[in-house]
Amino acid sequence: MKVLVLGSGGREHAISKKIAESKLVDKLFVAPGNAGTSIDFENIPISVNDFEKIGEFILNEGINLLVIGPEDPLVQGIRNFLENDDRYNDLLIIGPDAYAAQLEGSKDFAKEFMLKYNIPTAAYFKAEKSNYKEATKFMKNLNPPYVLKADGLAAGKGVIIEHNYETACNELWEMLNGKFGRASEKVLIEEFLDGIECSAFVITDGKDFVLLPEAKDYKRIGEDNTGPNTGGMGAVSPVPFFNGDFRNKVLQKVIIPTVDGIKKEKMNYKGFIFFGLINVKGEPYVIEYNVRMGDPETEVVMPRIKSDLVEILIAAAKGNLKDKNIEIDSKVCTTIILASKGYPGSYETNKEISGLENISESIVYHAGTKLVQGKIFTSGGRVLAISSLGKTMQEALKKSYTSVEKINFDNKYYRRDIGFDL
Repeated sequence: MKVLVLGSGGREHAISKKIAESKLVDKLFVAPGNAGTSIDFENIPISVNDFEKIGEFILNEGINLLVIGPEDPLVQGIRNFLENDDRYNDLLIIGPDAYAAQLEGSKDFAKEFMLKYNIPTAAYFKAEKSNYKEATKFMKNLNPPYVLKADGLAAGKGVIIEHNYETACNELWEMLNGKFGRASEKVLIEEFLDGIECSAFVITDGKDFVLLPEAKDYKRIGEDNTGPNTGGMGAVSPVPFFNGDFRNKVLQKVIIPTVDGIKKEKMNYKGFIFFGLINVKGEPYVIEYNVRMGDPETEVVMPRIKSDLVEILIAAAKGNLKDKNIEIDSKVCTTIILASKGYPGSYETNKEISGLENISESIVYHAGTKLVQGKIFTSGGRVLAISSLGKTMQEALKKSYTSVEKINFDNKYYRRDIGFDL
């Protein structure tokens, strides 16, 4: 079969590599892709939001399976666009429609869904310019720190945690006045939950699900979890505390009610669900939903999947996931992100990358890279994800950090403490 993966980051490179292992796949395309996907597969220079051109390519090339990596085309309704045209009746699609994608596209929609289906989450208030004074009163009754979340998509950066009340009020006003563009026209003020975060993932057909390996990522740019949020600076899987009683609570209190809610709401949902969780004294709370895989969590989840991923994706797309099983590698996987100087703010690009040919013990997933006349250059804030498998976390981390030292570009940056808190 022919497969098209939409996206250009490390997540899409990792998904594509896993898909390419399947005996069912004859040809794999990535649109628009990056330097890594251009070397491993075939890149197609089409934007993930250019639905017309994506549709033309699917028809012209005879694509059988479409896997949508990033959130934006899902929220914008790529599934709706394709399903509303009879020419795509035989196309298998991984990713929900626009209505279901609001679980990520609108924090308010997600919160209402969680409340309706009794899924544990933090108390919140929906702030807009019109109720700014009410919002500040709600915030004053909370114990600091204060959590402010842009309602819409903000590329993983629309969350501010502030300890000072007056500063938080100022931040709220700035957000409502366009700090994150239209994404923060509405802002959720949330009760701060004190605990340790992790993420769970499933593939669902809208009725049943297959549980994937869990992961923990590291959002802050600085070591010891300091500085502004990023898209993620590293990740580990499995998560030591995600076992036994806690794992069972996640299944019973979060995952099963979520999938049941999707079914009851008659959502057109065939794809991945990401559960951003926090463990508060042994109890799971949902911080957020994503309607796709996380990045860089994908770069530690995919290497641990031993089953044929494409078989599972086909079953999900056809609504036949019931009784499907997945085999998971017991090894630990860790990934370290190499970033450009200045990220997550204004960052440098066009730096030549060297040393990739020296990597043997790790998997190199490309994110912000481009291929120019046979040479690889940086083109994004997060440049590479260096993933390694090991019998222990220490072994996997040693491999990843050893590989990191062999790769060079001007002013490369990475955190040296990934996994050290576990």
